[in-house]
Amino acid sequence: MPEIIFNGPSGRLEGRYQPGKSETSPVALILHPHPQYGGNMDNKVAYYLYHAFAHRGFATMRFNFRGVGRSQGEYDSGIGELSDAASALDWLQSMNANSTGSWVAGFSFGAWIGMQLLMRRPEIKGFISVAPPANHYDFSFLAPCPSSGLIIEAGSDDLVTPPAIEKLVEKLQAQKSIEVDYDIIEGAKHFFEQDLNLLMASVNTYLNKRLVQG
Repeated sequence: MPEIIFNGPSGRLEGRYQPGKSETSPVALILHPHPQYGGNMDNKVAYYLYHAFAHRGFATMRFNFRGVGRSQGEYDSGIGELSDAASALDWLQSMNANSTGSWVAGFSFGAWIGMQLLMRRPEIKGFISVAPPANHYDFSFLAPCPSSGLIIEAGSDDLVTPPAIEKLVEKLQAQKSIEVDYDIIEGAKHFFEQDLNLLMASVNTYLNKRLVQG
């Protein structure tokens, strides 16, 4: 997984990139949890999501938001981080001009950023949102949600209240034009420390289903 440095809105951003298996491979962007609470691209959930897509031949990238690791800049309350994600997707797409589509996957804070990116980039055709912090951030911008995807909840989440996620899922599932799958990893805490295998089984099952459907 080659290390890369690319230009972001407030300086250089550090990432890891796995080329796709062909010129038309879809691309996947992985977004890490909150920068101010130790979140970075090597977070285990972000790392595992990265490999789930790379294993399937996607051109896959994860990166550090501004101010994290070797990425320049300072934390910007989500506004700048959304711009970072857009720049990362631009870079991915520039490297894969013949790609057949784009996906975004995020964990916690990264899920919030990913869902905002989804609203701004109509070419994104699938998403995976792990433990979206629906009790900490406003998700009302998903009106309507433009793409189908998967939302995963940690059943014993100690940071994100499960009812907040359930309310978000209920709202999205009411839309007729998309399908939002919803899975609960019972007993799992927010960081899925003891439940990474169950988390990834859910992700893999969903990806296998979507990729068969095309």
